Amino acid sequence: MGRAFEYRKAAKMKRWGAMSRVFPKLAKAIEMAAKAGGGDPEMNSALRTAILNAKAENMPKTNIDAAIKRATGKDAANYSDVNFEGKGPHGVLVFVETATDNNTRTVANVKMHFNKNGGQVVPTGSLEFFFDRKAIFEFNKPEDMDIEELELELIDAGLEEIEEEDGIVLVTADYTDFGTLNKAFEDMGIELTKAELKRIPNNPQEFSEEQQEEIGKLLEKLEDDDDVQAVYTNIA
Repeated sequence: MGRAFEYRKAAKMKRWGAMSRVFPKLAKAIEMAAKAGGGDPEMNSALRTAILNAKAENMPKTNIDAAIKRATGKDAANYSDVNFEGKGPHGVLVFVETATDNNTRTVANVKMHFNKNGGQVVPTGSLEFFFDRKAIFEFNKPEDMDIEELELELIDAGLEEIEEEDGIVLVTADYTDFGTLNKAFEDMGIELTKAELKRIPNNPQEFSEEQQEEIGKLLEKLEDDDDVQAVYTNIA
């Protein structure tokens, strides 16, 4: 299987296993989308996608509705996307995406996590080219679907790779084609289970179990941080 399915395999093992950590991050994504484009999912494609991904993690409807309500209220928080790049133990490369309403706090916390766990933050842009930013779409394959035919239909929308395994179809494209492909799926009546932007290492490196255990301490601290939305590494 190709790199896309390696992503899916990794996604299943992702460290956001506990609901107490997942739901606040999903809620923040919903709030940001609703505040930027309004609280009606029918009129806001970014909000539809955020809700889709929340439902994929079994986030209750009450939580989703509450996030939208917060975002459209007069006291809604103003979040901004801030990325950090750093090196961790044994030279592992780490890319951190955050959503914050207090940049000073977030900068201080992220730097602290790196410094206390054998790493350091590096200047923005230093590591970005080590990761390919991809649009990832996932859906359950209908029995009557012809994957080769679908591939031909989606090429003009930006499709790079399509694979099917155990009834699950995974589509990969460049991140710039996220909106075009998302609309293509909507127009074709294909119900997605996930639609995400991910950073995939273009030169994954092998680390020993002992090294990964040490690296994991840094990653756990980062992912536990309330402002952190996603953490990517170049671990193979």
